[in-house]
Amino acid sequence: MAVATMIAALREAVARRGPAWSAATEATAAVEALAASGLERVEPGLDDVTHAFSLDDVDRALLAAALLAELHPAGHLASGLLSGDPGAARPSVALVLELAGLDASSGAARDRLGPRGALRRTGLVALDGDDVLLSRRVVVPDRVTARLFGSSTPPVSLVPLLVEPVPADVPGVDEVVAALRAGEGLVWVHSPYGTAGTALAVAACRELDVTCLVADLERLPADEAGRRDPATVRATVRALGLEAGLDGSVLVLAGAHLAGHDLRLLDGCVVPVVAVGRTPWDPHWDTALPPAVPAGRLPVAQREEAWTGAVPAEALDREVLALRMTPEEIVAVARRARADARAAGRPVDVVDVRRSARRLGGAGGSRVRTGGTPATLDDLVLPEHTRGEVTRLIGWARDRDEVLALGDLHGKGGKGSGICALFSGSPGTGKTLAAHVVADSLGMDLFQVDLSTVVDKYIGETEKNLEKVFEQAESLNAVLFFDEADSLFGSRSAVNDARDRYANQEVAYLLQRMEASEGITVLATNLRGNLDPAFARRLHFMIHFPDPDPPTRERLWEHHLAQLPAVDPDDPVDVALLARDLEIAGGDIRNIVLAATYDAVAAQTALGMRHVRVAALREMSKLGRRVSGSSWSGT
Repeated sequence: MAVATMIAALREAVARRGPAWSAATEATAAVEALAASGLERVEPGLDDVTHAFSLDDVDRALLAAALLAELHPAGHLASGLLSGDPGAARPSVALVLELAGLDASSGAARDRLGPRGALRRTGLVALDGDDVLLSRRVVVPDRVTARLFGSSTPPVSLVPLLVEPVPADVPGVDEVVAALRAGEGLVWVHSPYGTAGTALAVAACRELDVTCLVADLERLPADEAGRRDPATVRATVRALGLEAGLDGSVLVLAGAHLAGHDLRLLDGCVVPVVAVGRTPWDPHWDTALPPAVPAGRLPVAQREEAWTGAVPAEALDREVLALRMTPEEIVAVARRARADARAAGRPVDVVDVRRSARRLGGAGGSRVRTGGTPATLDDLVLPEHTRGEVTRLIGWARDRDEVLALGDLHGKGGKGSGICALFSGSPGTGKTLAAHVVADSLGMDLFQVDLSTVVDKYIGETEKNLEKVFEQAESLNAVLFFDEADSLFGSRSAVNDARDRYANQEVAYLLQRMEASEGITVLATNLRGNLDPAFARRLHFMIHFPDPDPPTRERLWEHHLAQLPAVDPDDPVDVALLARDLEIAGGDIRNIVLAATYDAVAAQTALGMRHVRVAALREMSKLGRRVSGSSWSGT
């Protein structure tokens, strides 16, 4: 039934109410004004929607009847008067059934506008009100009306969620293609952090030569705990299903794990849905089990190809290519780097790319260290063996994807491809600085775990908090750093009471989670012997930071004093004396130089040995130690 045919149905509806109806004259005038408004212009759009949603003639007629109020003010007035209102209003269920030629007392007719009817299940219409069914109002969403008038612009609420479709030929594409060809309505792609699940789905659509609408639920606003409003998620899932149907595109829904049970709403989607989630499919979400496809990572060669297609080759280095980014993230980072370089009036370089990459993952809160001057290997004053091990750790992190491409060398059975390292040594020997060097050398941020927000007195909460920490670090592409790790990773003990059992449970969880980690984890401890021995097998590196010997201490003094523009030539700093007499770590040397500099600035003079001597004595007193020797007496 065409929209124009509704005019005849409206005239018959007015006639049925008889000449005694008080609104007959006004209703007749409204119907005639509607007839003269040129309704035929929406016929092509109605044909498209009918075809896209596979509507039969009855559902088409119901939709056309509901649309009359949306098409013209006269239709709005006629719908209200015929529904029993004193003026303009949306049509009632009774009126829509009447205009479509259906018996309102028929159960089959009522089912047409029921929850499982094609119109409501797909979101083309909704019912407003909580009165009896026949008196409820039939609402056509604004987006549907706009589509009938030829608009392809998505709703404002969905625009921030839409993602540029970027394909990638990674493991899993063939499985998705096969599932879509077999007519599957929903395909689940399990895509943990670092895998290219969304790009995989886009590549499958390109293989089938169909368009796709890509949206990411993780772009929805979240509270401080990272939770999304359930009602907003539900409405968004429904709106995306409708939008994909109106667009005639496969819906690629990233962040689908956030929808959970609301994925059932996609049963009414008339186009296939490829749902991309961080977690495996939960069978409690729906009674039907969709085909599940694990997403692969973007191979190193394809990652390099994506980068070189986005920025000049001279703007790339091994550290950038080693970053585990998805194709969409590479496009976003490259776009930002080019814009920054353009604003500065110069070609894009490695610094622009690295800075943009860190901004991509730098939204993790105060625990993510992104600011300050990057630390380099030159800042580490360590014995050659220790420095060499830190360098080797950086090399492993840089080259791990190339190693993984050779085979499952990290192992199977749930083992991740992450790298774990333990830094042990006395306070001030450079463990934390080394963690910063690792992160900065790889172009990554350092995610330092705040133990006060992780450890919880309630059973099971510590494990939940730790899981969030691991997930957030992996999602931010950051190095996860546990300082004072022995407080969390301590040795398990004999179970004498419930507290011991649950403490052991936390350690057991950490052992499993470290083994499944996909990121880079660094543990630092002053007391290596306090760690549970089972962690040794999970650690790829165990690097000891020794107390510095006199030659190392001399290099440390020189390194820290070199940060100053100049020292007092009339009172030179005796580095050899300091290195010989003060048996302290690098952190203590830094504190002395810093305190001496403050004293020199306060005195408005260049730093000299007199300032260092006073600061050194204060620092040694703070440490509870004395300095012997004639050079320090009487000061």
